[in-house]
Amino acid sequence: MDQTTKYVIKYKLDGERRFDFAQLTSNSPEQVQAALEKLHGEDARKITDIKVSKAL
Repeated sequence: MDQTTKYVIKYKLDGERRFDFAQLTSNSPEQVQAALEKLHGEDARKITDIKVSKAL
């Protein structure tokens, strides 16, 4: 099993600033997008200004 790290994903959804936490194996754009799609479904397409960093 791959080791995971907790990341904080900051983004805008319809212009509203938001953030979520996700356990990911890396902070690759593909994994981040997949995590956001899991949380927001079709609305994930409206997400902009994505920034990812390790959670403290």
